[in-house]
Amino acid sequence: MRINFLTKTFGVAAMLMLFCYAPLAMAQDKPADNMQILRDKIRADKKLVVAANMELTESEAKAFWPIYDAYQKDLQKINQRIVALLDNYADDARKKSLTDDKAKKLIDEAVAIDQAEANLKSGYAPKLSKALPAIKVARYLQIENKIRAVIKYDLAQGVPLVR
Repeated sequence: MRINFLTKTFGVAAMLMLFCYAPLAMAQDKPADNMQILRDKIRADKKLVVAANMELTESEAKAFWPIYDAYQKDLQKINQRIVALLDNYADDARKKSLTDDKAKKLIDEAVAIDQAEANLKSGYAPKLSKALPAIKVARYLQIENKIRAVIKYDLAQGVPLVR
C-alpha cells in the first residue's frame, strides 16, 4: 500500500520533471532555478520511496546506494532521450509537419530508447546482485519498474496519436 501511494505521487512529480526538463543546458555558474529545485526534490523523494521499501541492512545500504546513484545517473541520460523524442514529436505535431521519414526516425529512436533501458537494467542487475541478496535485487528492480510504469503511463496520456 505504501509503495502504491508513493509511486503514484512520485509518478506525477516525475512526469512534471520529465516534461519540464530543459534540453538546453543552463550556465553552470547561475543559481539554481525553480525547475532545478523541483528536479532535486523529485530525486530525493524517489530515493525515499526506494529506501522505505528496500528494508536494507546497514551493510547492504553501504553497498547499494552508490550503485543506485550510478543507475539513476545513467537513467537520466535515457530520460533526456525521451524528452528529446517527445519534443521532436510535439514540434512536428504543432507544425503539422510529420512525414513518413520523420515518423520512421521517431519509431527508430523510441525502439532504441526501449532497448537502452533494457540494456541498462541488465547491465546493473549483476552489480546489484553482488551488493544485495537476489530477493532485494528483485524488489529494487520491481520498484524501479513500477515508478517507470507510472511515469510512462502519465506521459502516454499526454501524447496524442500520430496523425
